[in-house]
Amino acid sequence: MLDKNLVEKIIRISSLSAIACYPHIGKGNKNLADKAATDEMRKNLNKLNINGEIVIGEGELDEAPMLYIGEKLGTGKGPSIDIAVDPVEGTNFVSNNLPGGLVVIAASKKGYLFKAPETYMEKLAVGKDIPYEAVDLDFSVEKNIKNISESKNKPISNITACILDRPRHKKTINDLKKLGVNLKLITDGDVAGALLVSDKKYNVDIFLGIGGGPEGVLAASALDAFGCKFQGRFLFKTEEDIRRAKEMGIDDLNKKYSLHEIIKGDSLFCATGITSGELVSGVRQQNGKFYTETLVAQKGSIIDIVIQEEPST
Repeated sequence: MLDKNLVEKIIRISSLSAIACYPHIGKGNKNLADKAATDEMRKNLNKLNINGEIVIGEGELDEAPMLYIGEKLGTGKGPSIDIAVDPVEGTNFVSNNLPGGLVVIAASKKGYLFKAPETYMEKLAVGKDIPYEAVDLDFSVEKNIKNISESKNKPISNITACILDRPRHKKTINDLKKLGVNLKLITDGDVAGALLVSDKKYNVDIFLGIGGGPEGVLAASALDAFGCKFQGRFLFKTEEDIRRAKEMGIDDLNKKYSLHEIIKGDSLFCATGITSGELVSGVRQQNGKFYTETLVAQKGSIIDIVIQEEPST
């Protein structure tokens, strides 16, 4: 488990990165918003007394200024830490002032976070009240939904499935409609989408579909703390995808990963709101100060909403 002082500093870094995006909310330039969060995150992570390494980031070294996979962070004087980031989850949300823009950071001791390639991942997530064997990526949509219905003693017409609204999901969405399931279609933000299974208040029973592999690892970090179930399988579309995967030590390209193969030990997950969404409220400026909300999840110790206050100088 990470040191309490380090945890508090990472939460604050997430908050400061969200505040850095504030001037770019609704300005129509998602790249500037992403750069502002990234620059703030890098600056503050480099102040920490850690031997940090980015294991989930935004591309390779030649794609800087993004935080790239393999980038070393920190002063080099402290513990070895793996760091996973999505400086702005939902860049379109931020640039268009829509709900759900987040800063996301996960951290763990070295070797605990799966080093995922920049490729797609087939995902399935359910809450802690569903038996592990009840759902599976290899089951049909119908079988997964019926098993959830039986496990929850809840009619299929009351089951809600969350999925990205993408052409690639046309068949899955049609299958869900035929079953009479309630659909929650999201346009972006599949870290937040997966987290909607973590609490009954969100009224989502299953998250499924194909999204980003790195986002799958970030979501798994939080879902582990909440005691939820998650499966993921990478999808490699090009020879370059396969080459990168093999460089990262992935030999079985069709492997189905369980939650505990992706998150191998205790990790810290932070998601700070930039624009208000279902998980947390966005950045507010009031009386010369900024206020942020951060969802913090660490298995066995913290699941909380942390409110931060910073001067708006």
